[in-house]
Amino acid sequence: MTSAATGPAPAVDTATWPRRMLALLVDWAASTLVVVLLVGFEDYFEVGSNLQSWTLLVYVVEATVLTATVGGSFGQVATRLRVVSLPYGAPVPLLRSLVRHVMVILVIPPLVFRPDGRGLHDVVAGSATITLQTYRGMLAR
Repeated sequence: MTSAATGPAPAVDTATWPRRMLALLVDWAASTLVVVLLVGFEDYFEVGSNLQSWTLLVYVVEATVLTATVGGSFGQVATRLRVVSLPYGAPVPLLRSLVRHVMVILVIPPLVFRPDGRGLHDVVAGSATITLQTYRGMLAR
């Protein structure tokens, strides 16, 4: 018997990688802006400062909470992507969302992907990144 998080998932039309990269770029810019607004421009860009690492923390918290509550990070929602649990298209639970986004910041898991377009981070979380149009189609079924 396979678990929902690692078992075979039905075929789903996943989002393209360029669109996912755009969403990540939007997330990263927004997370950086939040940190800069909190600590100040000079402190953030000071030579030897480790405040840039706070951007990772802001990204993980933002993406985890928003994925579990609204179906995608700020960048994914802005680029009309959604992250859903497979096989039924339900929201991704908070803990699985956290695991997924920690894997994203490790960089390698998203670069290792299956023929169906799901990265290792999606396979482990039992999720898929899809377009809003595909998501609406899933809801209509």
